[in-house]
Amino acid sequence: MSNISPASTSVSSLPHRLVRASVLAGACWILSTPLTTLIGSGAAFAGCFLAAFWMDSQRRQSAVLKLRTPAFFIASIVLVMLAGLLAGAFTGTNLFARGFGALGAYQTAQVVFWFMLAACIGAVLRLYARRYSWGSLPELLFVTCAFVITLAAHQRGMIDRPYFIGDFALIRGIDPSTILMGIGVGAVLTLMALLMLEGKQRRLPYHFSFLALLCFSLLFYVQFFGMPTPSMTDNLGLTGQAAAGGGSQSDNPFRDGENDASDREAPVAIVLFRDDYEPQSGAYYFRESAYSQFNGSILWTAERDDLDPDLVEEFPSSPVTVSEHVPAQDKRRSVTTTIGLLTPHRSPFGLDAPVRFDTAPNPNSLRFRQTYSVESLVPEFGFDDLIGRRPGSPDWTVAQWQEYLAMPDDPRYGEFAQHLISGVREEFADDPYAKALAVKAWLDDNGIYSLKNEHAYAADPAASFLFGDMTGYCIHFAYAATYLYRSLGIPARVAVGYSVPAANRAGGSALLIQAVNGHAWPEIYLEELGWVIVDPAPAQTLVDMSVEPQDSLQQLLGDMLRDDASFQDFINQQSGTALPSLQQILYTLLLSISILLMLAYLIRLWRATCPAWSDADVQYRVQYRAALDTLSAYGIRRRRGESREAFARRLAPRLPSLQAITDWHLQQVPGYAFAAGSGLAMQTQQGAEPGVIAGVKTEMTLRARLSEELRTSTPGWRRMVAIAHPLAWFYTY
Repeated sequence: MSNISPASTSVSSLPHRLVRASVLAGACWILSTPLTTLIGSGAAFAGCFLAAFWMDSQRRQSAVLKLRTPAFFIASIVLVMLAGLLAGAFTGTNLFARGFGALGAYQTAQVVFWFMLAACIGAVLRLYARRYSWGSLPELLFVTCAFVITLAAHQRGMIDRPYFIGDFALIRGIDPSTILMGIGVGAVLTLMALLMLEGKQRRLPYHFSFLALLCFSLLFYVQFFGMPTPSMTDNLGLTGQAAAGGGSQSDNPFRDGENDASDREAPVAIVLFRDDYEPQSGAYYFRESAYSQFNGSILWTAERDDLDPDLVEEFPSSPVTVSEHVPAQDKRRSVTTTIGLLTPHRSPFGLDAPVRFDTAPNPNSLRFRQTYSVESLVPEFGFDDLIGRRPGSPDWTVAQWQEYLAMPDDPRYGEFAQHLISGVREEFADDPYAKALAVKAWLDDNGIYSLKNEHAYAADPAASFLFGDMTGYCIHFAYAATYLYRSLGIPARVAVGYSVPAANRAGGSALLIQAVNGHAWPEIYLEELGWVIVDPAPAQTLVDMSVEPQDSLQQLLGDMLRDDASFQDFINQQSGTALPSLQQILYTLLLSISILLMLAYLIRLWRATCPAWSDADVQYRVQYRAALDTLSAYGIRRRRGESREAFARRLAPRLPSLQAITDWHLQQVPGYAFAAGSGLAMQTQQGAEPGVIAGVKTEMTLRARLSEELRTSTPGWRRMVAIAHPLAWFYTY
């Protein structure tokens, strides 16, 4: 096989293997972070590290390296498929869930799949690098793309990923992308340094040129277009409404479960509380939209003006008052919040129940897409206030009642709902809220939360969920509960927005909303109280939807949105540490690299001009050294243990002048036993300068002749690299 590089099949040193495996494993970890859990990312790092290290430890004669490349590649694909099937067995069967627990089974599945996937990636990359002369290029591309993709995540809202970098940078007023770029450049340069040390530098300029072009293209794309991020709330696994409202079965909210919530850590908004408020339910509910009108297939956003008048569809350009009168104002209190959006949204959202939206100054247009304030009359009624209320409002028309009770023509809903409330105590048998609690309790105990969606394309996705495997995510629970409530004569709708645990606020005035907080929940309407949240919370889950608290980021964005002196004080406080800033580190690094490059070029210039002013007794040495520097710039170097005579003989067909230079040099080396006739005979003519070949014009020196031979036998791009190479002299010996 002509493209196999024999020199690359040797086993590299232990430090080289460890460094290379760490760099590749770090790239795998970076890529896996938004796609799996923390333990899954750890498994990806371990798998890639072990595979890369093991492949580098294999001798040329090992059975693994004897496998043909297609066979090795196919075997890797098969192993990944088997790992995927095994992972699916962990999450798709009750056997493992019973033994490991629902969360344990899911985490085990992530470990199995990502370990094997990363191991196969690392093994394939190292196989190509060891087997082919161009094989180091995929490694460089893999590492580069990993960090470029992660860098792209910081476009359009995902400003704090990964957290351990984002938090460190943001609390100091530094853009995390700068750190990521530095890490990525360092990783790529590390791999290139390994290639140079291992003697694979002949094709390195070509690889580097291609790599630079790719990096520039990716960074250009990221800068101007960004990368896919949660740009709208309907892409967070919840809503799916068309821009103009309404919709069809073909683009229904159940299809959004097909996403894997890979961007769940992304910050989407920051809420600044102007009044202290602690919800009784333990979670802050921010409603953005609602599904209330039955279109013959599913519930959808209302197209009638007399439905859901408490919702506001447009962002305020001036104060907007909610058209619906909020009931039970004596059992509610006013809470004002300022909301800064980090990603685009279709509609403004606010705490239950909003009565007024208004504009708010945007203190940082580069960070916040839009800012506005909301006044809400949050509920403060307890259980005693909810029991004994009649459903609906006496002010509703017959048409409104019909819309809030409309549902699929499936008798199973009514029969099942009656079954669920059969156990309600006799004194609460006719109470709407008690009935709703009975439905919620059953869904809590029997439902299984999972992002795996097998109901989206059913004629009635809610029925497929409720009367099927009871496995789904928030939209399934919300729809099922709403239909059951409506079958009991209780007006209900599905609200969509965000639900954030109250503990996330951590006692401060700011609350960070992330994509994982996107939620759908059912609401019922009780007389004199309005819409009341009765949200199922399944005890069983196959997905860990928790994220690490981001207190520092929450504080930073809150202070930024508040736009008062505390923000600058906070930045000054964090920046006043003994640690140098990232900007200082990068400037220092850039200056150091510039100085080193300047020194390298000065050394090269000095060695090239040295023969012109050196004494005659050292000419043999400096002339030969300058010739070797010229060859090294073109990537032509002596092998380890190769004598000067053998080096000249090896290159004689291409560079005959090198043989002459070598003979002349060896003739004058003190104490060297030069074998006459071993090469081109050198003669010193009367009146001629030393180092002139017999029969050649006196003005043509040997080095000039050698340079001419190099120019005629070398491609143009390689000559340009030779001119620009600052460290050619480093490889001369």
